[in-house]
Amino acid sequence: MKNTVATFAQAKGKNEKLALLTAYDYSIAKLVDEAGINGIIVGDSLGMVSLGCKDTLSVTMEDIIHHTRAVARGASNALVIADMPFMSFQTSVRDALVNAGRLLKETGAQAIKLEGGREVCPQIKAVVEASIPVMAHVGLMPQSVRSYGGFKVQGKDETGARKVLDAAKAVEQAGAFAVVLECIPAGLAELVTRSVSIPTIGIGAGNACDGQVLVYADMLGMLSDFSPKFVKHYAEVGEQMRAAFKQYAQEVRDGVFPAAEHTFTVADDFLKKLY
Repeated sequence: MKNTVATFAQAKGKNEKLALLTAYDYSIAKLVDEAGINGIIVGDSLGMVSLGCKDTLSVTMEDIIHHTRAVARGASNALVIADMPFMSFQTSVRDALVNAGRLLKETGAQAIKLEGGREVCPQIKAVVEASIPVMAHVGLMPQSVRSYGGFKVQGKDETGARKVLDAAKAVEQAGAFAVVLECIPAGLAELVTRSVSIPTIGIGAGNACDGQVLVYADMLGMLSDFSPKFVKHYAEVGEQMRAAFKQYAQEVRDGVFPAAEHTFTVADDFLKKLY
């Protein structure tokens, strides 16, 4: 069944958990979609996962558009959500409208995601009124990592917790159809989930959220540089890939690959005519 903004809302009403993953290209999106994942976020995390950046801040609209086009081609049933990159929406309501419109028109995505609480509610309201579904994102917001002084858990004290709760309520009121809760205490995530009528999608926020999202490369063990506390490795694909690459290289050097079964042939008498 095709996942939509409406089916996300229905899932919350039925207490059915939503499973989301990131993807940044056609082949991964196709595999994720075939596995029955509800939603694919083409996150600005692609800057760190696919482009080798140290954070998400340098990701551009062109980067997101390029990768989302590929993902949308591979996803038949998952809801495809394109991330709004840093400074594509913070500058003005008009910029938010123009860039959100580009993401839907030029990529095949069905929704956009943006980071922020009350301060971006005018942008959320305007984009939603333009018939573009918006997923919000509160708690740890990677685009604000410089102001945090690093990737740090949010909402650990009363002031911080109230800020997260108020942000979630504000983006719901502005019209967001769902909200990502990133790196906040599980008890706070549970309170937020009970306090809003839209689905909460957790990442490092405990299991009381209405759904979960992970970066696919993290959960497959493909990135050896850093593994966040909230990530579970469902497979060690990185090790398997590394071993396969090494075996391939060795077989090429030894003349083992390609073997006869991987080779095209023609009759010898045909080749003799070429001399």
